[in-house]
Amino acid sequence: MTTLSDQPVLALQNVSKTFGSKENPIYAARDINFGLYPGRTLALVGESGSGKTTVARLLMREYIPDAGQLTFRGAPVQGASKASLRAYRSAVQMVFQDPFSSLNPTRTIHHHLSRPLHLHRPDLDRKGREAAIIDLLARVQLDPARVLHKFPHELSGGMRQRISIARALAVNPQVIVADEPTSMLDVSVRLGILNLLNDMKSELGLALLYITHDIATARFVAEDIMVMYAGQVVEWGDMDSVLTNPQHPYTRLLLAAVPDPDRRIDAAAPQNELARVEDIRAASARVQTEVQQIAPNHFIRKINL
Repeated sequence: MTTLSDQPVLALQNVSKTFGSKENPIYAARDINFGLYPGRTLALVGESGSGKTTVARLLMREYIPDAGQLTFRGAPVQGASKASLRAYRSAVQMVFQDPFSSLNPTRTIHHHLSRPLHLHRPDLDRKGREAAIIDLLARVQLDPARVLHKFPHELSGGMRQRISIARALAVNPQVIVADEPTSMLDVSVRLGILNLLNDMKSELGLALLYITHDIATARFVAEDIMVMYAGQVVEWGDMDSVLTNPQHPYTRLLLAAVPDPDRRIDAAAPQNELARVEDIRAASARVQTEVQQIAPNHFIRKINL
């Protein structure tokens, strides 16, 4: 019998999303397939405009797929009852890129944490909500006496992002979608947020989708990786396998752009590929339908150069 941990909590199955007109379509997502599993992090990596945020918005139901389907615990989300959709919105929470604009500047931290508890935890009375707020702040390593009655502008960027994470945890989610959660933070505080995400995954058994352009942070938090370009996932699988043995030319170019004092640039991408960057990008943007398996959990879309 298949156990719960063997099944994805949330999955996209052959999902596509197109914008623009029929004459000039913009393919934001093409035939996307992946599952998010309890206690694991999947990193979605790519440059700006590759389609990463479109995937996040599909998961959050801000966008409806043009093709394919979104499933939650094996059941299609599209056409689900109001009660099922409410449960879905509680189960799937997002941590946004910008901790400065994701919190209402006119409301205290107490309000930001009590509001989701009031809406999604009807089992809690006032005393229970206050206790839950204290517990949430402890989980994200913040002192209630220092932050509870302050406004967002009175906190640092790292503290605000911790409040955003606490707010997401308030409704007992099963999935967290983290869209570039450290990109607007000082380098000195990024590690604390990444450690917090790792703790959430291991202690609460959450499924995480970590969206980033930063391969270094992706490697720190995720077991699996998908490399996305022009709306397509061009290479995916086990993190170490993909990063130590990249097989798609676009993945190699992406790795070559990552500063690494222990590796020559051409160790990630050979000189003949570095000299053909625009050709590789143009070929990678075309529809690639043939999938090749490289290792037990390592795949690429074959490209014709």
